[in-house]
Amino acid sequence: MNTPPKSWAGIASLFVVYIVWGSTYLAIRYAVREGSGFPAFWMAGSRTLLGGLILFCLAIAMRQSLRLKRSDWVVTVVSSILLWNGGNGLVTWAEQRASSGYAALVIGTTPLWGAVVESILQRSWPRRRLVVSLLIGFAGLAVLTWPMIRTGGRADWIATIALLCAPISWSIGSAYQQRHRLTQPIFVSSAYQQIIGALVFFLLAWVTAEPAPQPTHEAWLAWGYLVVFGSVIAYTAYVTALRALPLPVLMTYAYVNPVIAVFLGWLILSEPITATTLLGTALILAGVAALFYEKFSSGTEK
Repeated sequence: MNTPPKSWAGIASLFVVYIVWGSTYLAIRYAVREGSGFPAFWMAGSRTLLGGLILFCLAIAMRQSLRLKRSDWVVTVVSSILLWNGGNGLVTWAEQRASSGYAALVIGTTPLWGAVVESILQRSWPRRRLVVSLLIGFAGLAVLTWPMIRTGGRADWIATIALLCAPISWSIGSAYQQRHRLTQPIFVSSAYQQIIGALVFFLLAWVTAEPAPQPTHEAWLAWGYLVVFGSVIAYTAYVTALRALPLPVLMTYAYVNPVIAVFLGWLILSEPITATTLLGTALILAGVAALFYEKFSSGTEK
């Protein structure tokens, strides 16, 4: 497999996204569930605002220019709204009403939407092997999360619609940013996107008349985790991978995240690992491996 050097950096960043974002579904649920004292848009806005400011400070410390070119402003604003507000924001809002396991299942359709968006932009049907690998991964995701859904992972229809729209928005935003390359360093572009996303979140909080935040201690801990690991570390890694990997490969994070979440539950909370867990994990890893092989075996694709 003749993988370009740039792709190896992207793969390393993707593994960071695999591990870190796998834990954020649970953190978001802790932060915005009933009784947490943290309304969804206030939580998301304050999280992304601080995350963006931290990235700005890192960029300044590295003496990177914070100036955006005129041509980059449109790309930054559009991708920010699609990724943060349409993607992450809808998940955050929905997890007020939906369990994290249910959210993980629905967001697990992201690779399928990513392949659809890429095929539309390329005006071609996806290859058969690509479709098969995506379906194998989705089957594994369904097997893995079905027990959680069966035992109480419910959501009302409004939350379900939000969760269905979130991966579509995220896929479109990822494809748009990938096709309209930003010239700024990754810290700078990630910081601007989060600051813009935060402003839109605060606007949504005002429009929807969300009450003032009064977070519990537990909600503050979840919020802090989301700032440092979700917004700063993992999102920077995601943008790095976005610049280096084909979109269908990048979107496999949505398959792997629930696997990480289940095994973290076993490691930290002593939750049991069943035969269903092992079967679902095996199917997901097989689908991801097949997709990596499909995209990199020729050594000619980006």
